[in-house]
Amino acid sequence: MSGGGGLSACIITFNEAQRIEACVRSVSFCDEVLVVDSHSTDDTRELAAALGARVVERDWPGYRSQKQFAVDAARNDWVLCVDADERVTPELQAQITALKARGFAGFSGWSVPRITDYFGRFLRHGNAYPDRLVRLFDRRRGGWSGEEIHENTRVQGRVGALRGHLEHFSYRSLSDHQNRMARYADLMAQALYARGKRCGLTRVLMNPLWRFVRGYLLRLGFLDGWRGLVFALIESNYVRRKYLALYLLSRGLPV
Repeated sequence: MSGGGGLSACIITFNEAQRIEACVRSVSFCDEVLVVDSHSTDDTRELAAALGARVVERDWPGYRSQKQFAVDAARNDWVLCVDADERVTPELQAQITALKARGFAGFSGWSVPRITDYFGRFLRHGNAYPDRLVRLFDRRRGGWSGEEIHENTRVQGRVGALRGHLEHFSYRSLSDHQNRMARYADLMAQALYARGKRCGLTRVLMNPLWRFVRGYLLRLGFLDGWRGLVFALIESNYVRRKYLALYLLSRGLPV
């Protein structure tokens, strides 16, 4: 099942016809590109397959579970996990290729800085950057963990840090960003409640304020101009909605 020195790129998709080609091309240097698709109704699967990706169709169980399935289904033990709205830059590709040539020796995984495009310009400050994520790792020593939403990777052993960027083209419009954050907030509140978490009004009032102050002021989000302000405001509102939903759930009220 696994290839000793090979590398598999793992991507999960649903209706990503507009973005999947650029994503697959950016990881074409990998020995395998695996796309796990949850029954897209557009041309996502066909476009990915035409570029040489191995496409597997599977019901949607949640972000974490689907990403772990992709890791488990890969043909190589070393995996590079990217989302359909992300791109591996040439600099990052060169660094990963050099690591692969040395057999990824000495580390269980590598973190990469993710940089987010926001209305045509990359955010380089605030809570958005550097958004370091462990996306390159040995699946024998790590995998996806956490909640189904806001999932993350964990590996056992040393983790190195790469410099090349993973570019993130997530938000198509202001309403797309707002609607997505509202959906994520409700899902996170439900996940926290299921884990036994509860909250009072103090968190509803103070946590959004702290998120804004930390990102916009302490982490210099204001240096990104109006984009930094908009991003910080929406992020703060996400925190407010998450804890407000948890507050209501804690009192047996519908969200």
